[in-house]
Formats: sequence, structure tokens, C-alpha cells
Amino acid sequence: MTRLYRKNQLAFSLAWAGLYVVLFSAADSLSASLGTAKLVTAPLCLAMTALLALWIGKNGLGEIYGLSRVRLDCRRYLYFLPLVLIASTNLWGGFTMRFSPLETGLYVVSMLCVGFLEEVIFRGLLFKALWADAENVGWAVLLSSLTFGMGHIVNLLNGAQLLPTLLQICYATAIGFLFTVLFLRSGTLLPCILTHSAVNSLSAFAVERTGALDIAAAAVLTAVSLAYALWILRRSARP
Repeated sequence: MTRLYRKNQLAFSLAWAGLYVVLFSAADSLSASLGTAKLVTAPLCLAMTALLALWIGKNGLGEIYGLSRVRLDCRRYLYFLPLVLIASTNLWGGFTMRFSPLETGLYVVSMLCVGFLEEVIFRGLLFKALWADAENVGWAVLLSSLTFGMGHIVNLLNGAQLLPTLLQICYATAIGFLFTVLFLRSGTLLPCILTHSAVNSLSAFAVERTGALDIAAAAVLTAVSLAYALWILRRSARP
């Protein structure tokens, strides 16, 4: 793993992205066939999270990929309040128990790990690799955001409906842009990981939204993410 990273960081990041998408999708399908949601996915995500975190720590890359402690002037980031709004999105339609207690626990564990994995892979590894290869950091931000958003198209293969998936691609791209800008300007991925993990985990308790409410929620998420990203670009200097 380290040999590939040293040879080609972009290939390394794409390999991790591909491995994550394929294994996560396969684990979800296998869990469903066994009759318990996330039964295989949860241990797989835990293993991948531990492997990636240990590898980053062992190679002293925590600061590079935003996992080290960074002191921030929270006023420059509006005290991260827009992230709280984004994190609560899955509870806007109400609260319910969608799964059995066991499945709920497995789901929450999986989604907490997904928050870490997707931020480190797409905002950390991929963005930094693209930035190193690109002449303009703007292209790296754009490509990283689009890759993250379009990656959600795989949900169609797992049985998701077309309209919710298209909406998810739109707001995921906007959120990806926000998180990349936040990482670029603050040097830390920790707020992004926490927000991403909260969004995903709380989906276990989300009431299924109607088409109109789904569209409205996607529009709000997209608008808030883009507005907050522009605020950070205007107000925050690089650390």
C-alpha cells in the first residue's frame, strides 16, 4: 500500500475510492441477502476505517490529511453553525425507528465509519493528489467535488429510486464542494468528518419524505452548502 502511495498518489486515492465503493455495495447486497441490514457492512467499514487510520498514523500523514489537532478561529467559520443545519437534514421530516435495534446499531456504526472513510478518501487522499497534479487548485476542488457527488450514482445499483438519487448527487456535490473548501482553508477534516457522520447516522431515524419535501430539502442543502463555501472563501485566509 505504501509503495503505491509513494509511486503515484492519484492512483492510490482512486484505488481506495474504487475499493470502497465496490466492497461497500457488495457488503450491503450480502447483508440484505442474509436478512439483516448492514450485518456484513458494519464490520467491513470498521476494518477499512481501522486500516486507513492506522496507515495514516504509521506514516505520519495525519497533519497532511487533516486528522491532527488544528486550532481554529471559529468566528472566521461562523462557529460552524451551517454544519449543524446540514447535519440535521435527515430529521427535518420527523423521527422514527426504521430498523430493528440490532440493525439500527449496525447501521449507525456503518455510517459513522462511512463519514470518516469518504472524507479521508475524497477530501483527503483524492483532493490532495489532484491538487499536486493540477496547475490550479480550483480544478482540484471541482474534480474532487464532482467525483464525490457522482459516486452516489452507485445507489441506483442498490435499489434506490431515480429521483432521490439524482437529488442526492446534486446536494452531495454541493456539500463536497463545501467540505473541500473548508479543508483547503482550515487545514482540518474533523468538522467535515463529524458532520458527514451525523448526516449518515441520523438517516437511520429519518421519516421517508415525499417527492416535494425531498426536492425542497435538496434545494436547501445545496443553497446552504454553496453559500457557506462562498463565505469561507471570502472571509478565511489559508492557515
